[in-house]
Amino acid sequence: MNDFKERIAAELIAVRDRSLAYTEADDDLLIRQHSPLMSPLVWDLAHVGNYEELWVLREAGGITPLRPEIDDIYDAFKTPRKDRPSLPFLKPNEARRYIEGVRGRVLDVLDTIDLESPSPLHRDGFVFGLVIQHEHQHDETMLATLQLSRQPGLVREGDLPPGRDQGREEVYVPAGPFFMGTDTLPWAYDNERPAHQVDLPGYWIDRLPVGNRAYVAFIEEGGYDDPRWWTAEGWEWRRRKGIVAPLFWAKDGASWSRTRFGRTEALPMDEPVQHVSWYEADAYARWAGKRLPTEAEWEKACGWDPERRRARRYPWGEADPGPSLANLGHRAARPAPLGAYPAGASAYGAEQMVGDVWEWTSSWFHPYPGFRSFPYKEYSEVFFGEEYRVLRGGSWAADPAAVRTTFRNWDYPIRRQIFTGFRCARSERAA
Repeated sequence: MNDFKERIAAELIAVRDRSLAYTEADDDLLIRQHSPLMSPLVWDLAHVGNYEELWVLREAGGITPLRPEIDDIYDAFKTPRKDRPSLPFLKPNEARRYIEGVRGRVLDVLDTIDLESPSPLHRDGFVFGLVIQHEHQHDETMLATLQLSRQPGLVREGDLPPGRDQGREEVYVPAGPFFMGTDTLPWAYDNERPAHQVDLPGYWIDRLPVGNRAYVAFIEEGGYDDPRWWTAEGWEWRRRKGIVAPLFWAKDGASWSRTRFGRTEALPMDEPVQHVSWYEADAYARWAGKRLPTEAEWEKACGWDPERRRARRYPWGEADPGPSLANLGHRAARPAPLGAYPAGASAYGAEQMVGDVWEWTSSWFHPYPGFRSFPYKEYSEVFFGEEYRVLRGGSWAADPAAVRTTFRNWDYPIRRQIFTGFRCARSERAA
């Protein structure tokens, strides 16, 4: 097996170890639905195996289906999450045996497949990148489910670097064109392609994500009580749901706390705010006299190198995300303090643009000019339109294999259970 195949095998092993670690709990917790927004954990576990069987074994390897009778159970488009507890899904031990059987055959396919084939599914190991990233994304979903379960002791903790004096609040991105998206990253999804030129006016963008201390000021100055800061839809959602703070926050007298993976703790004021909806992020930005950045503004500030006139894979360059550069891959079960990663700054000086929290942008999820669906329409194409807002950057729970400056995430503007935060921007004329 050549070096590239060995790297793919190592990635497959690492993501499966992660999935199994998140599903070590008692069977009752794995089978139970903790929120209608989320699947039972054991459904996610077997789903990643079924997806792997479909794409690597059947589509790329031409292998006869192992368990065709479960395909409909694990088709994410056939049954909404809220209805999945009623499905006859595999119980935990059976799910583990199933995904182990799939994985053994997948490694056999990897051993024999031609990664230089003209087939776009085979070339550069795209099909393996597809299933590796898919499983990491479900692992992040599992973490969101574990947070909603409010059960302590299920998620490992870890250490993070300290924050530092935050210095200047904003960085300036001069006017001019840049290339958005990619034609070259081998495992990039269809919605990241093709690379295309976008010409932007100059703008300012926050050097760091908005922190808890700043967000508390918004709350305590009446931000949730003043419809001036909210869109009509956002105000109606906030009023109807009785939203008064980010999800998992609580106030006792003058003190704020949060519940994180079953433990209640004092709210750390120096961390990026987490578990806010797009509506909340947008309202804060208006209150602060700013706005959310467009998706293009976010990507240029994050990944464009103005001296070399090309995009970087990560804000700092091409080097893999090490522990001094970004908070990714569940190094700890929380965002890092603000200012913790000066070495991870972008060419323009923006920091913590990957890792810590997914960042809401003002943009709807639309295709790029020249978009072509691959390898199936249901990954991106069916979501395009004005229902979903784009998020960028990846959170502390996202793995480096599924994070890059061009990666696009999307969700409904009401979503708060995911690990979401934001930073603000303002136009040059507002300087």
